Amino acid sequence: MNLFDVYSLYDIQPVRGEGSYVYDENDREILDFYGGHAVMSIGHSHPHYVKMISDQLKKLGFYSNSVVNPLQQELADKLGALSGLDDYDLFLVSSGAEATENALKLASFETNRNRVLAFEGAFHGRTSAAVNATDNEKIKAPINRNYPISFLPLNDLAAVKRELEKGDVAALIIEGVQGVHGIYVPDPDFLEALPELCHANGAVLIMDEVQSGYGRTGKFFAFQHSAVEPDIICMAKGMGNGFPLGGILVHPSIKPWKGMLGTTYGGSHLACAAGIAVLDVLKSEDLLANATEQGTYLMKEMAATGLFNEVRGYGLMIGLQMTEPIGPLRKKLLFEHGVFTGSSKDPNTIRLLPPLNVTRAQCDELIAAFKAALIT
Repeated sequence: MNLFDVYSLYDIQPVRGEGSYVYDENDREILDFYGGHAVMSIGHSHPHYVKMISDQLKKLGFYSNSVVNPLQQELADKLGALSGLDDYDLFLVSSGAEATENALKLASFETNRNRVLAFEGAFHGRTSAAVNATDNEKIKAPINRNYPISFLPLNDLAAVKRELEKGDVAALIIEGVQGVHGIYVPDPDFLEALPELCHANGAVLIMDEVQSGYGRTGKFFAFQHSAVEPDIICMAKGMGNGFPLGGILVHPSIKPWKGMLGTTYGGSHLACAAGIAVLDVLKSEDLLANATEQGTYLMKEMAATGLFNEVRGYGLMIGLQMTEPIGPLRKKLLFEHGVFTGSSKDPNTIRLLPPLNVTRAQCDELIAAFKAALIT
């Protein structure tokens, strides 16, 4: 049997990882400044994470959501405390796309509408409703175009107001930072105006923090760089540090009913063990502060090299804009200098999304690799 050939792959096989490094089949060390699409929040094979998952697997890996699972409440309690959003309710799933699907479904239930507003360059997932809210027509099949969607310019409040006032919008969905598009940060003033506009026109505000959440920007969620209270928040990626785990946080104004949402694997015992371990490490190692400190340093030093047109982002969610396609540079960094970096929809922008416990020395190692690849 062949694999269904949909991925463009580098000819490299990581076989183990430790902290901010992975090692290939030849035991070559590679500095991981991409974290598998921003997934590695606490680094590869963190001892506490490995122990929590191993210990739980020896007891019970899975049972369905038809029984009481105290680990779900422990995860919710720790998430509420660390994020400062303890008044929200948690619904657990297994991926970012599932989080988006359930957020959109919930918004449609709440409003009895089906039209959605998103933004140019948006990426919200690849599945049914989620991909329709993604600004990439190439990856939408006819079956995905299953509700009316409008893509607006980011930070254009007049356009948002005009569309909301039509009175038919179920949800406005926006990323805390546009990741796949190339690390574009919404203006705080723009974000802060959205809740009142949405609510005045009967719409639900969804913040997609799948890539930008869980401390990546130095705040627990990127929207917390401004004063915003979303109705629904989508999470995944760094939430499980590689274990499939996602979720939505739901404002207390939205009330559940039995059977409203459901999932088989979401919030399993093993998934919760992974999620709890991540929250433990984020807190005990003060990784939000480290993301701010190392990210500020990286952005300053990268800008000072003069190698980039623009350096964008918050914390350890950084975009490096160049004047030419970055594909050859990424290959050079990987195969000649031992550094993983990320691409974006913009062919000229590199994304940096390392583990949140990356060190200053590792940041300097990255900077040296860029200089060596671009100058020498």
